[in-house]
Amino acid sequence: MFNATMFNYQGKNVVVVGGTSGINLAIAIAFAQAGANVAVASRSQDKVDAAVLQLQQANPDGIHLGVSFDVRDLSALEVGFDKVASEFGFIDVLVSGAAGNFPASAAKLSANGFKSVMDIDLLGSFQVLKQAYPLLRRPNGNIIQISAPQASIAMPMQVHVCAAKAGVDMLTRTLALEWGCEGLRINSIMPGPIANTEGFNRLAPSAALQQKVAQSVPLKRNGAGQDIANAALFLGSELASYITGVVLPVDGGWSLGGASIAMTELGELAAKM
Repeated sequence: MFNATMFNYQGKNVVVVGGTSGINLAIAIAFAQAGANVAVASRSQDKVDAAVLQLQQANPDGIHLGVSFDVRDLSALEVGFDKVASEFGFIDVLVSGAAGNFPASAAKLSANGFKSVMDIDLLGSFQVLKQAYPLLRRPNGNIIQISAPQASIAMPMQVHVCAAKAGVDMLTRTLALEWGCEGLRINSIMPGPIANTEGFNRLAPSAALQQKVAQSVPLKRNGAGQDIANAALFLGSELASYITGVVLPVDGGWSLGGASIAMTELGELAAKM
């Protein structure tokens, strides 16, 4: 199993949006451990400050900063990326990972609830990529979006997330076409069930259900944040220089069929609501 020490990101500038917790924080720390200067962003200034401290511990010689903004707020995004530009000058790798999720049956989901997830996941992703584009626009610029299995697997209680993440993946593919001529690559990582993350704990709130999910994975384990971080390190590197427009499942084979099996209990719950 490879890790951050197998990659050299010395002198590279990496921005991780949503990078203060869970999968995205694991990605940010991995890039820092590999030598990169890392900026993280999220809505909570307290979480931003705590994440920057972890980045400094991971790479004391790097330049690390945090910015606080809501991806739905275009003016706040402009201010945040202006701060990144003033510190870094340009971006080598952008990880776009802001997301919102909560279980809700379609019959009971409000229009505002649906819109909230669409605004964070889809509109937010577009606004992040558009703001970062001038800082990435050159050969070897790199974007990694964090998708979800819901983008391609219908799941009960997740109609809002399924719609939003499907849009995120098409955003990846379309911009790979539009921006490829400038040497800018864009790919998505589709994590499977990743233990100790807020999203997984919401969808599988008990230890018994989490174990059931693990047994539905062909590799018979739930993933770890480092699994996703390893994939991000690869996609951001020269080893992946001819890869763009790809949605890469990092899920132990879960999307081959286990995901549908594991979500049966949520479907039964939805029917009762």
